[in-house]
Amino acid sequence: MIRRPVRVALYARVSTRDKDQDPELQLDAMRDYVRTRGWDTVEYVDTAAAGDLTHRTAWARLLADVARRRVDRVLVWKLDRAFRSTLHALATLRDFDHAGVGFAALTQPELDTTSATGRLVFTILAAVAEMERELIADRVREGMRHAARQGKQIGRPPVTARAGFAGRWKRVQPDLAAGRLSRRQAARRLGIGTATLARLLATDPAPGGGTDG
Repeated sequence: MIRRPVRVALYARVSTRDKDQDPELQLDAMRDYVRTRGWDTVEYVDTAAAGDLTHRTAWARLLADVARRRVDRVLVWKLDRAFRSTLHALATLRDFDHAGVGFAALTQPELDTTSATGRLVFTILAAVAEMERELIADRVREGMRHAARQGKQIGRPPVTARAGFAGRWKRVQPDLAAGRLSRRQAARRLGIGTATLARLLATDPAPGGGTDG
């Protein structure tokens, strides 16, 4: 029985902020690596920030091909070329594992999920990431409790409390009262929703109240 070659997805990414970067530098090194092993390759290249998943269209195609088992392994030059955070890496690599697809970073040989050492490293990373999540959550909760004890408002202030709103409201009120503005037009001018305007009118009405048209 003739075994087919291993199908490897090469993924390269450069940031839009790094104008001097060339994805070929990443791809050339990876091509040399797979060529010596006789593997088949397909390449995916993005020019986008790591966290800009909307514009990482090649990454989206790669994920779709992984889900369809069109590749056996994914190879990147470095971990941060593929993932925006440790949590993102772990979530994605769990999906790869479920699909039976291996992952490796060329310049970080310890990050190879097809090896026992690589799987151990990712297990450790998962534990560290979980601990980080709990520490962050604890800090957020403590910060909120501290702010509440000091009488500080938690979260974003209401739109009506933002700088400049009171002045805009005073200018809009006469036109709203005279019927020169509908409630919808007044809300648009104030930068609020019509429901917020209705609540505002209930507590600080403009005589006549305008129309809804």
